[in-house]
Amino acid sequence: MHKAPAVAAATVLLIAGASARAQPPSAEQRFRELYKELVETNTSLSAGSCTLAAERMAARLKAAGYTDDELHLFTAPGHPKEGGLVAVYPGRNAKLKAILLLAHLDVVEAKREDWTRDPFTLVEENGNFYARGAVDDKAEGAIWVDTLVRFREQNYRPLRTLKLALTCGEETSGALNGAQWLTQNRRDLIDAAFAINEGARGELDAGGHRVALEVQAGEKTSQNYRLEVTNSGGHSSLPVKDNAIYRLAGALKKIEAYTFPPQFTDGNRAYFTGMAKIQAAQGQAALASAMQALVRDPADAQAIGLVSAKDPGWNATLRTTCVATMLEAGHATNALPQRARANINCRIFPGVTQETVRARLEELVADPAVKVTTLETRGPSSPPPPLTREILAPIEKLAAQFWPGVPVLPILQPGATDGQFLNAAGIPTYGIEPLFLGPDFGHIHGLNEYVGVKSLLECRDFLYRLVRVYADRK
Repeated sequence: MHKAPAVAAATVLLIAGASARAQPPSAEQRFRELYKELVETNTSLSAGSCTLAAERMAARLKAAGYTDDELHLFTAPGHPKEGGLVAVYPGRNAKLKAILLLAHLDVVEAKREDWTRDPFTLVEENGNFYARGAVDDKAEGAIWVDTLVRFREQNYRPLRTLKLALTCGEETSGALNGAQWLTQNRRDLIDAAFAINEGARGELDAGGHRVALEVQAGEKTSQNYRLEVTNSGGHSSLPVKDNAIYRLAGALKKIEAYTFPPQFTDGNRAYFTGMAKIQAAQGQAALASAMQALVRDPADAQAIGLVSAKDPGWNATLRTTCVATMLEAGHATNALPQRARANINCRIFPGVTQETVRARLEELVADPAVKVTTLETRGPSSPPPPLTREILAPIEKLAAQFWPGVPVLPILQPGATDGQFLNAAGIPTYGIEPLFLGPDFGHIHGLNEYVGVKSLLECRDFLYRLVRVYADRK
């Protein structure tokens, strides 16, 4: 007579368990699953497929109610694994230009033997997500897909049309670039008033404290140049002064000694204006004063020298930079070199052409035996987008709610993103991605790339709310 209650209790537990299993996943859980699927889809150029990743994201949008007419999978001829996706969420006013949400699907190569964890398995550990692409750029890609899913489920009707473009080829020079391909072949599909992209972050100091939230307002152009010396060579037992390696070394030393002049845009001017206040609050009065001085007077060499010497990132955002990255010389240990080559990687300030920099390198080398050649051009030099209150004000308002006291600082990005192609095509593109990363930059492009779980989830909520604000503005 004591068995009946036990059976009843077990039945209740079974029903409760079945009911729990039948519950739909929470919005956060679903985002985690989407993010995991995207990260674990290998999209490296050597072994992966952006096309597969795009198809999987399209399937998630279709499951949320998007129609075939709203989903545009694309591949360029001859590049079956480098495809992408454009999704369109119609707005109420077709006369207003759309807002484009951009992210790239491809990732930098990663070798399992070098990593502590499998780079293509998402691991949650120590409050972080670890994987190749955990930040760059599958964090924002997953957030954009999740945002459109949430909008459709909520039957949200924005004033402006929203467009999502997931593309391939951002990480590898020489690969087909999906963003560039769209601007050249399907501009109508991605045309927008402006685009939101990667390229900025939240800054953490070495102690993990939030310093600032960046907004990218322009970027530099990456361009490689080759320095090459050739001659007839000979036997190493009969050395001569005209040695290809020595000539090349002399040319490299001249480039090393040169510093390009400082230049200013709205982006780096605003950055140093805000950073001066941060430095003053941290007791760095001399540094703060120097930043204020260079903003007032771009010709203040002393102030610019002090700031440039303090931080490589500050130096990079002030000028074009060129650095030797690869060397190749000789053909035998017992022969004089017949050829010596070096690669010079330059990050070119907006508005400066690749040919202008090549000519400057040639002038610096000042040796007719050293040939200076422009290698494959990634894309056009693009102007910085206008830094307007319409863009900045909503970010500042939301940032004050999410992270009180953390200033919003526009930046000129020393690196390169797909914004290069959109800005050049006349679609102003801003880097807005409030993932807070420390001085190690989350090991992006390196071993054991990671992002804080809490930071990722906050970024998701921030961008969801920001897009709604932008989408409902006339």
